[in-house]
Amino acid sequence: MAMYSHISKTWHGIFHERAGDIRARAVQLRKEPAMLRVERPLRLDRARSLGYKAKEGVIVVRARVSRGGMRKQRPTSGRRPKHMGVLKIKSAVSAKSVAERRVGERFPNMKVIGSYPVWQDGRFAWFECVLIDPLRPAIRRDYNYRRMLGVVN
Repeated sequence: MAMYSHISKTWHGIFHERAGDIRARAVQLRKEPAMLRVERPLRLDRARSLGYKAKEGVIVVRARVSRGGMRKQRPTSGRRPKHMGVLKIKSAVSAKSVAERRVGERFPNMKVIGSYPVWQDGRFAWFECVLIDPLRPAIRRDYNYRRMLGVVN
């Protein structure tokens, strides 16, 4: 079995057990800002599967997105509870796509090539987004990144 599949198995176990040092890491995640550029990805297996390489022009950003359904104001005039239209209202976009969009807005010169979940609790969900800088020479020389950008020669 390859090293990355061992890492993946470990992460699956951590997510299901929710114990050990991940609890301490969760406390640290809550203290961090909503968007933070990190030096290394937490889940190396997922980052590598998305195209992460430890080279210049490739960065990882951890984003925090609030969880839960959308809130809607309760109608003031009387009607039966079924027709209030307050409960069970969901957003049409996932938290993952919200995180990718926010990171893309924060780093306009970079291109988001993917993201993966890191942790979630009752209030927030954290995602790590992998970004590449399409103008970097190291990225322009790399065939795989050129293919992602659609510039294959």
